[in-house]
Amino acid sequence: MDLFSAGWWSALLAIVLIDLVLAGDNAIVIALAARTLPSALQRRAIVWGTVGAIVVRSAMTVGVVWLLRIPGLMAVGGLGLLWIAYQLLDDDEGTDDEGQALVKPAQTFAGAIRTIVVADALMGIDNVLGVAGAAHGAIDLVIVGLLISVPIVVFGSSVVLKLVERFPVIIHLGAAVLAWTGAHMVAGEPLLAPWFGNAQAATTGQTAARWGLGVLCVAGVLGLDLWRRRRSKPAG
Repeated sequence: MDLFSAGWWSALLAIVLIDLVLAGDNAIVIALAARTLPSALQRRAIVWGTVGAIVVRSAMTVGVVWLLRIPGLMAVGGLGLLWIAYQLLDDDEGTDDEGQALVKPAQTFAGAIRTIVVADALMGIDNVLGVAGAAHGAIDLVIVGLLISVPIVVFGSSVVLKLVERFPVIIHLGAAVLAWTGAHMVAGEPLLAPWFGNAQAATTGQTAARWGLGVLCVAGVLGLDLWRRRRSKPAG
């Protein structure tokens, strides 16, 4: 993918959107880890914890990008993203409870940094997989996307959470992006090339199959969520 091309910018936008939509658990991690520190140390712990989280998450994402080159794993990763997209829309699994269970308040500056980095790595698997899929193997996109999105998540976490609460459509948009990325990963699996071809050399039928799979996955994730919500509503 050419640097600063239209495809590069669209992939970067997808990476930032994925990270922002999946930012709730990361914001909770930071708040819980640093809340018992003296106010003078809280900001420092957040800053250095964020730096450590960026380094660790970048390494994880680069590793995932490399692993996705193994035959079969691209399709598995794509299916995993579809499940993550659906879970993102499930209101019954609040990130607050997950964060409370995973993160205990730190008593020292070093302890807060360690907690932020470790918990962010454990809770950021969905982000890593989403970013790796949206980057299409471009390591520069991985690094730039993380450098842009992680500081936004950390320092603007309260704003992001308020926006998501006020405009729930952001969650659905993020789930749609994840589902589309998952479909793109499945279609990009080398083992499925006879049906989907590749982005550089695909027949008209294969291109149509790629688009059809993307639309089907997005509609399936959003449709399943709508069906689940209707079923969960009390009768009458």
